[in-house]
Amino acid sequence: MSSDKKITIAIDGYSSCGKSTLAKELAKELNYLFVDSGAMYRAVTLFALRNNYISNNDLDSSGLISQLSKINLHFELNTDTNTPELILNGQNVAEEIRTPVVSSYVSKVAELREVREKLVLEQRIMGEKGGVIMDGRDIGSVVFPNAELKFFITAEVATRTQRRYDELVKRGFETTLEAVQKNLIQRDYIDSHREESPLIKTNDAIEIDNTNLSRSEQLSLALSFVKKKVIEQNYTLT
Repeated sequence: MSSDKKITIAIDGYSSCGKSTLAKELAKELNYLFVDSGAMYRAVTLFALRNNYISNNDLDSSGLISQLSKINLHFELNTDTNTPELILNGQNVAEEIRTPVVSSYVSKVAELREVREKLVLEQRIMGEKGGVIMDGRDIGSVVFPNAELKFFITAEVATRTQRRYDELVKRGFETTLEAVQKNLIQRDYIDSHREESPLIKTNDAIEIDNTNLSRSEQLSLALSFVKKKVIEQNYTLT
């Protein structure tokens, strides 16, 4: 007889490598809760922009940190798309947090220890009962170091650049491939070299390079690892 407990799945990887896409699709297939940790850091960045803690390319770290208690975040299910959307202080910010200006500052905000401590605590509460798929930069290493299954997603920079560029153009933003690539490389460097919870591939993470994989191929591959892990752990699949 299998246990009623569901596994926790941690997905880490570089910017625009398809982490959230995979996490959402896995959550839908498994009927798990999807938590986009990156969206939470973007929301804090949006809060900083709205309250003038970011100006002239400078971040007022102490000012933002002093206001962290005023930031309330939670996810609500969009019944039309069947996906969770982030609510910042009572306002749906699912679209606004994806703008280029937020993208350009989010890694700087995510470097702050106090920000990470606040969000990691909230993320752990969200996932304490299992049955959660969370993607980000430090999920397998810091948030859920004991997660039953960990993925590390990657792709070539040129592929990630094109994907991000296409996404922005589709949303109506004017940009260039060069600008998008510069931003991705900068974010990769900051995320990988910051002192607080840097982006790393843990020894027990399964690496998936999706440069030449379709979304369906990536999902199928990931699901095969999920099913194998569930059988090994004698847990519930869905």
